Amino acid sequence: MKHFESLRQDLQKDSSHRRIVVDEPTKGTGTRARKRTVAGHYSPDLKKTLNLMAAEEGSSVQALLGEAIDLLMRQRGKHPFGER
Repeated sequence: MKHFESLRQDLQKDSSHRRIVVDEPTKGTGTRARKRTVAGHYSPDLKKTLNLMAAEEGSSVQALLGEAIDLLMRQRGKHPFGER
């Protein structure tokens, strides 16, 4: 640990050294802002098939599930959310 202490002292002495601070994104920003997880437990075969379908279509499992949920909403007379 003495090595780290000497580095710390050297950095404090060096006036040209500038500390870089990266701001953390605030909660509620980005693509997941105001979103909630909807999940279920399914067989490994279903997971594998969904992953294959997504890869074949150049899509994601989330997009496929969003499409399936939209179809279910329409079938049940509900307004689809179009979440993909």
